[in-house]
Amino acid sequence: MESVNGDKIMLRQTIYFAFSGGQESDSGTIGGYPVLEAKTSGFDIEYLLPADHQLKKGDHVKIEIDWDRRYRLMRLHFAAELILELVYRELKGIENLWLKNISPCFSKLAAQAQSIVDQNRKIFSAYSDKVAQKRYWEIEGFARIPCGGTHLRRTGEVGQIRLKRKNIGKGKERIEVHLIENEFGFETSRRI
Repeated sequence: MESVNGDKIMLRQTIYFAFSGGQESDSGTIGGYPVLEAKTSGFDIEYLLPADHQLKKGDHVKIEIDWDRRYRLMRLHFAAELILELVYRELKGIENLWLKNISPCFSKLAAQAQSIVDQNRKIFSAYSDKVAQKRYWEIEGFARIPCGGTHLRRTGEVGQIRLKRKNIGKGKERIEVHLIENEFGFETSRRI
């Protein structure tokens, strides 16, 4: 344990991912106590634990994350970034404003994304600037995207993608990225 300040702690090393770049935080435990919140503080992560925790500075603790949740978030995060890159390419030249319904583009975007997923291509992730903690992911021949989130090793891990239009009013739209979770059709989603 690096530091303890009431219900807020910091660790010397961690496997935890704190909310960043649109990807939700991991959930899990530190020293057997549930993590209520994890947020970045500079290059460190500050954890909020229940006020009645008994941890002290210098304690060695076991960190556990909900791997099923993290993997689902990794799949969604990458699928959303893949769709976003394809949207940028499809709407090239449009600066932040698309005045039409975006759903007519969905079949093309979904087909392009699914093709990349089905090719089961390698996803390379590394630092572009280790000192500044800037990372990226890359699919050779497709794109190199700045991103500090957690990423899959291969595109095939994403599975089946579905896109839905979400009209949030006042002329604004969102794309919801849905992934089929299992053979029963359970879906999980993320908005971009």
